Amino acid sequence: MFQTLIVALLVTACAGYVAWTLMPGAARRSLAVAMLKLPVPTMFAVRLRRAAQASSGCGCDGCDHAPAKAAGAAKTVTFHPRRRP
Repeated sequence: MFQTLIVALLVTACAGYVAWTLMPGAARRSLAVAMLKLPVPTMFAVRLRRAAQASSGCGCDGCDHAPAKAAGAAKTVTFHPRRRP
């Protein structure tokens, strides 16, 4: 009986994680805002606050971890042509 309960909890947690991960960003944001109104533990509240913020527009959504870049800094682009056999 105890093993069944543990398996049920694990399957439920995994299904919730997969649903959250595959959910569209707009739905995830609105669900996070709704869940923040409930009393949730601090560990979950931090992640929910981050999910409730609008994305920055890039695909990675990790720009908050990127180092600050100098505005207008020149970047060198190097082309490496493919060698023909």
